[in-house]
Amino acid sequence: MNYLMRVMVAIIAYLALPASAAVVILYHHVSDTTPKSTSISPAAFEAQMDYLAQNNFTVVPLLELTEKLRKGEPLPDKTVAISFDDSYASVYESAFPRLKKRGWPFTFFVNTDAVGTGKIFVNWDQLREMAKAGATIANHSSSHTHLPRREGSESAAQWRDRITQDINNAQQKIKQEIGTAPMILAYPFGEYDVDVQRIAKKLGYIAFGQQSGALYGKGDLQSVPRFPFGGSFTALDDFILKVNTKPMPLTDVEFYGDNKQKQENLIVREGAKPWLALTLSDDSLLKKINCFATGQGAITTAVIDNKLWVQPNKPLGAGRTRYNCTAYAGEKGRFYWYTQQWLATDKQGNWTYRD
Repeated sequence: MNYLMRVMVAIIAYLALPASAAVVILYHHVSDTTPKSTSISPAAFEAQMDYLAQNNFTVVPLLELTEKLRKGEPLPDKTVAISFDDSYASVYESAFPRLKKRGWPFTFFVNTDAVGTGKIFVNWDQLREMAKAGATIANHSSSHTHLPRREGSESAAQWRDRITQDINNAQQKIKQEIGTAPMILAYPFGEYDVDVQRIAKKLGYIAFGQQSGALYGKGDLQSVPRFPFGGSFTALDDFILKVNTKPMPLTDVEFYGDNKQKQENLIVREGAKPWLALTLSDDSLLKKINCFATGQGAITTAVIDNKLWVQPNKPLGAGRTRYNCTAYAGEKGRFYWYTQQWLATDKQGNWTYRD
């Protein structure tokens, strides 16, 4: 290949990379007195909002980004949508006044059974007040159950009916109380598998997890990433790193068992070491990507047949594990980012609730 051809190939590869870098950020409690694992202090929240305001980020309604995703339109760079999960009162008490003062929109995903049930949760009058001020009130299921997990001897059909009804009940309640209910869904605990995604797609939702990453126009509309902030992830430097990320330029994502036998689902047994295989639009990134697993630090990567193969160093424990893969994006302080979630039952195939 002569020099001119190499230059042309490089240009084409560059143009194929996603130029956009819209990010959705996620909070639960905004309070100094709620459980630390899911909380950010009002002061830390304010500092993060100040960073966005002072560094030329545009805060837009989440629905604006989801419509662009649905239509396959380009996503604007340095754009952020703000979201909250779980119906917590601290969103109304601490976050809402701060965002209202700035004139910034946000989305509040509410599990409707909890609304109005105690001081820790918002009530419908508060949700209507926020909606009138420009907030979007959206579906987080009615019961806040782990959607992929079967109950006892429940059949697949019974499970599908239960989950479908749980999502439908929340949507109907939001429409009844607020007047409108957008077709967006946040999975409780951020947990989903292929079957949950199929239900969300059949019902017509764009659905969000809690796995990290920037939005990607070619990504799965039933596993849209968000960066969660709370607990040990509240430091401003961590926030700055994440809101400046770009989507990993992927063309394909595949899942394999320990023996590299291809599989479809994201549920494995405790003790498994499943492989993730990534195909990128820019092969030059393959050897530049570093991957990490929950509780394991850096994990195994290998480039085989122009794919990045990723496997944990240790067997997965029961519950949820995420693989995080990043690479320098060629701009100071900016990285490509992709996260994949796995769910593991115990060795007998039973669900545990250690998250």
